[in-house]
Order: sequence, then C-alpha cells, then structure tokens
Amino acid sequence: MACRNIHAATVFAFLFGMASVGGLIAATLIPQWRITRLITFNKNAKNVTINDGLWVKCVRLDGSTACLVYDKEWYSTLDQLDLRVLQFALPISILIAVFALMLCFIGMCNTAFGPEVPNFNLAKCLVNSAGCHLVAALLYLLAGALSITPSIWVIFHTADLSKKFGPLFSPDISVYLAIGSAGGMLLTSCLLFLWYCACKALPSPFWQPLYSPPASVYSYPAHSYVSPRYSSRSRLSTIEIDIPVVTQVP
Repeated sequence: MACRNIHAATVFAFLFGMASVGGLIAATLIPQWRITRLITFNKNAKNVTINDGLWVKCVRLDGSTACLVYDKEWYSTLDQLDLRVLQFALPISILIAVFALMLCFIGMCNTAFGPEVPNFNLAKCLVNSAGCHLVAALLYLLAGALSITPSIWVIFHTADLSKKFGPLFSPDISVYLAIGSAGGMLLTSCLLFLWYCACKALPSPFWQPLYSPPASVYSYPAHSYVSPRYSSRSRLSTIEIDIPVVTQVP
C-alpha cells in the first residue's frame, strides 16, 4: 500500500463521509420523523395523518400531499422528549462531521501536493495526512455515535406509544435516513482507522507524518574505511594473550 499517495480507502472514506453528512442534513430538515394516524369511523370524513418533524409539523388528509395545517412554531412547543433530544444531537453531529470532512480533504490535499519529506516544524501540528485522517476518524466516530443513539431511541419510543395507545404511531423515513447516515459515518471512521493502522508504524508517534527516514544521514564511500581483520580467537574474547611454550631439550 502506497501510504504517501492518495489511496482508495481515503477516497472512499471521503465520499462516504460526504454522502453521510448530506443524508444527515436531509434527515434533520425533512419533517417526517413520526407518523400519527387518526382514524375516523365516519364514512363522509377522511382519516387524518400527522407528520411530526424536528422543526415543523404537517397535518394532512389521507390521499392528499398538501398540508392542511402547517405548524412552523412546532420546534418551540415540542413536548416529545425523543424528538427534543434530536433537535440538539443532530446539529451537533452535523457540525462535527463537517469538520471531519474538512480534515479528510486537507489530508488528501497534503498527500497529493505536499513534499515527500515533510517539514519537521509542522510535525507537532496536525498538518499532515496521518494526523488529519486520524482526527477525522475520531470525529466521524463521535458524530455517528451521537446521531445514531437518539435515532434508534425514536423507534423504541414509537413502539412503546403504539403499545399504550394502539397502532396509531409509526416511525417515518427520516428515522431510517438518519440511522443510515450515522452508519455511513461509522463505516467512514472504520475505513480511516484501517488505512491508518495499515500505513502507520506502531512505534512512531501518532501525529507524525507518513515518512520513512533514510537509513543514514551521512553516507560514506565503501572504500573510505576498511575494518581491520582479527583472528578467530580475538572474536571470541576481548583480550588475546599469547603464552609461549618452552620445550625442554634432552
């Protein structure tokens, strides 16, 4: 894997992150989080469907796409705890994910246009592909966890309402869109973590650039220094002592 070049994992992570941020923004704005169906037994009247969103509420008749009542002040009078939590969680998740997306873009640009040997004055900062992608992975993980938890809570709370008051409540498309977008952020985080672990040497500091230093700073010619030869005995001991042997002459 050419870690000092733009890899397919980082490109897919950037695309998945962009799609996840767009899906989460759409889920936040679409007023279709919970459907409440009011059924009437009058044959001359139509059933009423109420679409609860995070910011507005739409009341319409069955078979009609136009809102009979469009409550623009719903965000301030919202009395449902699960949707109230989403009003705070989703915008914060979007801001975190946008910042992570910017870090991914900065890391890719730094990889594509930066020098092979980085400036060590910037090594303590996060202006390198390794630091940018690592922090972006952490931010994607935080944004995904922050958005998927209250979105799943909406499903369980809606099921609890249906048990108490009858099958009148059901989750709408925005719930599943938010869960899918949060899952995309978690997938993006996993891709960036896998790329980082495959490219980064473990003993090196986490924030250092992806850079393989040369074997030696100074190079010497091969003929400039010749090591002396030693006997086989001197390789085994630190001190070599030759003891003369005196033989007696008869």
